[in-house]
Amino acid sequence: MSTELSASLPPLSAAPDPSLVSYTHIIYALHTASVVIGLTSAAFVVTAFIFGLPSIAAVIMNYARRGETRGTYLESHFRWQIRTFWFALLWSVVIAAVALPLLVVLVGFFILPLSIVLLGIWVIYRVARGWLRLKDGLPMPV
Repeated sequence: MSTELSASLPPLSAAPDPSLVSYTHIIYALHTASVVIGLTSAAFVVTAFIFGLPSIAAVIMNYARRGETRGTYLESHFRWQIRTFWFALLWSVVIAAVALPLLVVLVGFFILPLSIVLLGIWVIYRVARGWLRLKDGLPMPV
């Protein structure tokens, strides 16, 4: 591993409990369920991710057992999952605050859906990248 890459990874001090690894897989599965709901329904990926019960349950699960991941590579996954949820919510609010007033001049009709779709792609990327790294037993970069 290169020095540059190893410098961006958190230090690992303990092997996680295997049941906690399974728990983290379940959290990624719940986030994925929200993404799939967004892709296969009238909802956008982002709205299904933020307001869907699977993702809300996943974030609650993150907070419930977050302390148990301290000092393991799962700590970075929990941080990644929590930040993905809250940043998706934050960016949705920013998009709405910018695009909705622009609906008056018709520009918002292009900005709003395009921004929501791009944010949905970002959510899919975050969920997929995190789950793949978890599968390989790797932490998420800081």
